Amino acid sequence: MKSRHSIDCSMNCINPLTFEMAMTIDFKRWRFWIPALVVFALTFPDMVPFASGQSAKPERPNILFLMTDQHRGDALGADGNQVIQTPNLDRLADEGARFRCAYSTVPSCTPARSAILTGLSPWHHGLPGFSAMAVKYEREMPQMLADAGYQTVGIGKMHFFPQRNGHGFETMILDESGRVDSPGFVSDYRIWFKEVAPDLNPEPNGIGWNSHRAAPYAIDEKFHPTVWTGDRAVEFLEKYDDERPLFLKVSFARPHSPYDAPQRYWDMYADRDDIPLRAVGDWCERHAQRGKRHADDLWQGDLGEDAARLARIGYYGNITMIDDQIGRILKVLEDRKMLDNTLILMTSDHGDMLGDHHLWRKTYGYDASARVPMLLRWGKTLSAAETDGRNGGLVLSQPVELRDIMPTFLDVAGVAYEEEWFDGRNLLSLIRNPEAPWREYIDLEHATCYAPENNWTGLTDGKIKYIYYAPDAREQLFDLAADPNEEHNLAPLPEHGQTLELWRSRMEEHLQERGEPYVKDGKLLPRPQGIIRSPNYPVKQ
Repeated sequence: MKSRHSIDCSMNCINPLTFEMAMTIDFKRWRFWIPALVVFALTFPDMVPFASGQSAKPERPNILFLMTDQHRGDALGADGNQVIQTPNLDRLADEGARFRCAYSTVPSCTPARSAILTGLSPWHHGLPGFSAMAVKYEREMPQMLADAGYQTVGIGKMHFFPQRNGHGFETMILDESGRVDSPGFVSDYRIWFKEVAPDLNPEPNGIGWNSHRAAPYAIDEKFHPTVWTGDRAVEFLEKYDDERPLFLKVSFARPHSPYDAPQRYWDMYADRDDIPLRAVGDWCERHAQRGKRHADDLWQGDLGEDAARLARIGYYGNITMIDDQIGRILKVLEDRKMLDNTLILMTSDHGDMLGDHHLWRKTYGYDASARVPMLLRWGKTLSAAETDGRNGGLVLSQPVELRDIMPTFLDVAGVAYEEEWFDGRNLLSLIRNPEAPWREYIDLEHATCYAPENNWTGLTDGKIKYIYYAPDAREQLFDLAADPNEEHNLAPLPEHGQTLELWRSRMEEHLQERGEPYVKDGKLLPRPQGIIRSPNYPVKQ
C-alpha cells in the first residue's frame, strides 16, 4: 500500500520549554487534581493529546481544484505571454509550481474529464474519442475523497452523464453551458438566471457554443456565467463551517466559446497591437477550406487574420475575467486563514486552436489544442523538510497529464492507494524531488471527430512531438524547442529520418496492447474508422 508518511510522534516530541514550565508549577496546588486527570486520560485517551504516547494530528489539508474549459497553455502570463493579464494565476505559479509540459491526452471535453475522474489513460478509462462519460467507474476521485472523510463540493461545469450524477460529490451547483443531455435537466445557473432576469436571454449574444465569432457580452456582466460561478464559490467559502476537510472543485465554463467577454474585459485587449498572430504552418494548406459544418460551428477554414484576432480578444478577456474570480476565491481563503492549509491545483480540460493552422476548436494534437496550463500551490500542506525548503517559483518540464491529478490529491489527503490502480503519477513526487524518476513521454490521441481525416495518435516529451494520422498513415514531426508553434513538419525531411523512426517505434510499442486495427506484427496500421470507445469503457451501469 502507498500512503502519505505518518506524522505521529512519541512523548519525546514535547517542547522542552513547555515541559520545563510545567515542572515549575506548585505541586501542592495540583495534588488533588492529578489523580482525577489520570483517570480522565485513561478513560478518554482520544481526548488527551499525549495520553496514548502520540501527539495530536494536525488538521488534514483542504483541496481546491480550479478548472477552466478550453484554456490553451500559452494563454497565461506565467507561461511567457506578455499580453494576457492573469495576475492571480501567475501568483499560484510564483508561490508554487508550473508544469510547462502539461497535456490533455484526448483534447476534448468528456475524455479529458474522464482522465481527471479516474486517473486513467484513454484506452483504460474507455474514451479515446468524444462520447458521454461513463455513469460509473470502479474508482472515482470525488468518491474516494468522500470515503476518506472529505466534504466534496463541485461548482460550475462538470459535464457528467447523467448531468446530476455526482460521482462522489455530495453537493453540485451546476452551470452546463446550456447543455441538456439528461431529460428535463435545467442547470442551477439557468434556474438562477430565470429568477433574477426573467425578461433577459441567458445567451444574449446569439453566438453558438462552438462558434469562432466573438463580441462583448450583451448584458450586464453580473449575469455572466463566469461571475455566477465565482459568486457561488465565494459564498460557499464564506459560510463554510464543516469540521471535515474540504475538497472543492470550481470549474468555469469559459474561456470556451462563445468568446463573449464583458465590455471592460474586451476593452483591455481590443486596441492592443501586440496580440499574438495566428500560427500558419508550412503543412496546413489542407485545412484552409472551410469545413462542411454550418458557418457558426466550423472546425477548419482560413478565415483571415482579423477573425483570429477578434477571437483572441474575446478569449483573452474571458480568461482575465476568470482570473479575477480566482482572485476573489483566494482572498476568501486568506481572510478565513485557510489558504496555507489548502492544496490548490489549476488546469483545463484542453486548449483552443483559435485559427492556428486554419483550425478551430479542439481535438487536435497540436499544442494550442492539447497543451494546458497546470499550476500547483501547496502552501504548508507539505513540510519544508518534504520540499527541501522550496516554497515556490518552480518550473518543471516533465511531461504531465490530467490523469496525474487523482493520485496527487489522494496523496495530500492521506488516502492509501496502489500505484497499479492508476496510469497517472503523483505530481507531489516532483515537488518533493524535481529530479525524481518520471515518464519519458506522454501519449496523445483523438478518435474521429468533425471529419474522417481527424483521427490520430501522438507522443511528446515536450521537446519533440510525433503525430500519426490513421486514415492515410500521414506523419508529422515537430521540434518544439526550436519551433514551439509547430509551423515546420520535419517528417518528410531525410535528415530527420532517424528521429522519425525512433518516435514511430515508440508509437508502435505504445499501441501494442490494443493490437489490430492499431498495429500488426509490431507495425502501425492505417485505420479508416476511429474507435470512439475502447473495450474498457464501463458498460454495466
